[in-house]
Amino acid sequence: MAFLSIDKQWELISRGAEEIIPEKELKQKLEESIEKEAPLRVKLGCDPSRPDLHLGHGVVLRKLRHFQDLGHQAILVIGDFTGMIGDPSQRNKTRPQLTLEETKANAKSYIEQASYVLNIDSLNIVYNSTWLDKMRFSDVIRLSSHYTVARMLERDDFTKRYKAEIPISIHEFMYPLAQAMDSVELKADVELGGTDQKFNLLVGRDLQREYKQAPQVIITLPLLEGTDGIEKMSKSYGNDIGLTDTPEDMYGKSMSISDEMIEKYFILAADANVETVSRVKKQLSDSSQNPRDIKRELARAIVELYHGGDAAKEAEQHFDRVIVNKDIPNEMDEVELSDDTQLIEVISNEGLTNSKGEARRLIKQGAIRIDDKKITDMNYILLKGKEVVIKVGKRRFIKVK
Repeated sequence: MAFLSIDKQWELISRGAEEIIPEKELKQKLEESIEKEAPLRVKLGCDPSRPDLHLGHGVVLRKLRHFQDLGHQAILVIGDFTGMIGDPSQRNKTRPQLTLEETKANAKSYIEQASYVLNIDSLNIVYNSTWLDKMRFSDVIRLSSHYTVARMLERDDFTKRYKAEIPISIHEFMYPLAQAMDSVELKADVELGGTDQKFNLLVGRDLQREYKQAPQVIITLPLLEGTDGIEKMSKSYGNDIGLTDTPEDMYGKSMSISDEMIEKYFILAADANVETVSRVKKQLSDSSQNPRDIKRELARAIVELYHGGDAAKEAEQHFDRVIVNKDIPNEMDEVELSDDTQLIEVISNEGLTNSKGEARRLIKQGAIRIDDKKITDMNYILLKGKEVVIKVGKRRFIKVK
């Protein structure tokens, strides 16, 4: 196929990237790709330790999509084997190990959600248990001989734990080597990952040299803070915007980010081009501009990226009606009760909160209303035969019959 020029490819490849190591090698690889009319093999590894994906995961998935759009071969490596080891990146203790069955079950959900970003038709999906699970102990010893303990301890996570006398299990040293073996097996030209993966990706370069392969170029992407603007986006922190969230939830959550995060979200979450980011920067520095209006554009852009333009418009209308004007939405889920039931039971069972503990916290915070009246009673009972509308937080509603 005919590839775009290096400059045009570079514009998309470098968008939002934290580091490209080394840039010169990537340009050489792109030049050879154009000359030979052969796509680069671009690898992204993911350990399906849990199945919920959000816009933070979308940052690196979107970069892989960029390479797909440019005509290169995107390879999604499902780390069903490495997931059993557990990535020690940014950990101050050993991760709990998963079974191969658990990682495979999570992988199925991961692929389904990744399809919101990636072109599944042209995507090469591989499982690293295919080659790692077949290695004999002698193969593992040979693999281990290519790296030293001193090099492993250069890793910041290990250094901190070693100095603090926090145990480091030997199997954790195997994780970066196993991930690097993926690059050797696949003969990767490029590997993508978050900034927290830099050490692992560099090990891949080193190991490819040991196996007489041309080393891969690595591209790291920034970690995206969640809606709180402080912690890394994570469902466990409750600051995530899920890839499978409804357009209304995605829009509403995007509107809740801090003004300081607007520019970063345009770049990483909305995949905005250079011209848009430059314009947004000017608007944010203009005191006559209301950041809320810029945030509206951001929320529309994020929803449109995942759900389309019509859904983005409807989500904005829903936001204005329910959040701004505080109206009850036209449509909402309904549940019928056959007996008197505790409020906490209903909202946790129907998925309006992640747990009964969260339901109690929201009642304590005054964030739960019934027919627009704040509920403060932890033991509030919903009576059989009475129809009410429950509002949880700003955007979640359910009708109880």
